[in-house]
Amino acid sequence: MNIHSHNQERGKELLFKVFKHQKVDQIPWVPFAGVHSAFLKKYTATDILTNKNRLFECLIEVNKLYHPDGQPVLFDLQVEAEILGCGLKWSDKNPPMVISHPLKNNPVVPTNLPQATDGRLPMILEVMDELKRMIGDRTALFGLTTGPLTLASHLRGTNVYLDLFQNKEFVHELLDYTTQVCQKVNDHYINAGMDVIAVVDPVVSQISPHTFEEYLTNHFQEIFHEIKRKNHFSSFFVCGDATKNLSLIAKTNPDSMFVDENIDMIKAMNIVKPKNIVLGGNIPLTTVMLFGSQQDNMKYVIKLIDDVGKDNLIIAPGCDMPYDVPPDNVIGAFQAIKEPELIKKSLTNYEIAEIDIEVELPDYKSLTKPIIEVFTIDSATCAACGYMLATALDAKKEFGDKIELTEYRFIKRENVARAKKLNIQHLPCILINGELKWSSIIPNKEELINEIKRVL
Repeated sequence: MNIHSHNQERGKELLFKVFKHQKVDQIPWVPFAGVHSAFLKKYTATDILTNKNRLFECLIEVNKLYHPDGQPVLFDLQVEAEILGCGLKWSDKNPPMVISHPLKNNPVVPTNLPQATDGRLPMILEVMDELKRMIGDRTALFGLTTGPLTLASHLRGTNVYLDLFQNKEFVHELLDYTTQVCQKVNDHYINAGMDVIAVVDPVVSQISPHTFEEYLTNHFQEIFHEIKRKNHFSSFFVCGDATKNLSLIAKTNPDSMFVDENIDMIKAMNIVKPKNIVLGGNIPLTTVMLFGSQQDNMKYVIKLIDDVGKDNLIIAPGCDMPYDVPPDNVIGAFQAIKEPELIKKSLTNYEIAEIDIEVELPDYKSLTKPIIEVFTIDSATCAACGYMLATALDAKKEFGDKIELTEYRFIKRENVARAKKLNIQHLPCILINGELKWSSIIPNKEELINEIKRVL
């Protein structure tokens, strides 16, 4: 029996067994091919995120090429924001970016909830319906909704990080509302036949445990309770270094939790397994998937299996794959999951090549003006990175030419090398004059301005 037919017969069933904590002889595979699916058919990201025929065509291609056990229909955290009045900037290789925030200068919480006829939902629901008919018998389909905190950030902009401390009543009200929005969209996706409802809240990695507990625990518990009540599987997707909040996320009782390369999978497994939560992740998006070779991807998967074992695990990219990831790398990851012993043997003497590019760091000791450096996976695709950068841009407006500001995105090899030279461990982060000031926690504008004043 070849891998393909084996997968087609068992994909969805395999994933469901893992969700039910039954013994399986293979690990399920869920490739997050959002905008990357467009690359497979030479479309732009905008083409597939606005055109149902192209989106459907690309998703079928992903299914054919990567043999997923589970597959997201769309990886776009701006769908709800667009319906609620946020302005978007569209892009060829990334999902759209929120560029205007309706509540920025007007902290009045809306009341309208997304209807199935709003924004791009009709297109999305139609594609879900069609996919369910075409591949839903063999592949588990994931419906992804935007989590309450990320949606609140879209509506209010960076002001929300100051509100957390100075305007608590408003934040509670806003999060009550964004939770209702999340529930409403979850219902639309459940009605469209999605098997797993994943709540994606990347900004959660950028707040303290105290803030999570104060504002979010109840909301997430309510969301996952409701999904379970409707007899569906649930998932919490978080990216960035959410280590400090993993135990709290586990307390919200999702069926599964998907994390990225910032997370130590052994530690994460020790937290989630006793709670009967399945762990998903965490092939690195840029260093391995985008810039690595096929063997690098295989090697990473084999090490992951060796480290955490086969139980309670779903293997997936750390988040939505970059547009330009070479398909061979994704196929390599899939092969390693399905034939681990065979691949392990073939890689016995293979060493992952380091990204070795000469980069020159600024002479931090003799700068004429302070330099703020923001390291991101890519502020255009990662919401947490986007809001970290936006806070720095707000500060730049305040100080103008008195300071310099640069973003280093990990989608360029030399920026990976630069981060390595500076010994940066987690993204996103902010350095001032070469000194790490905030790592995986978004400062509010006031904190950042005070720190710059101190340096000035």
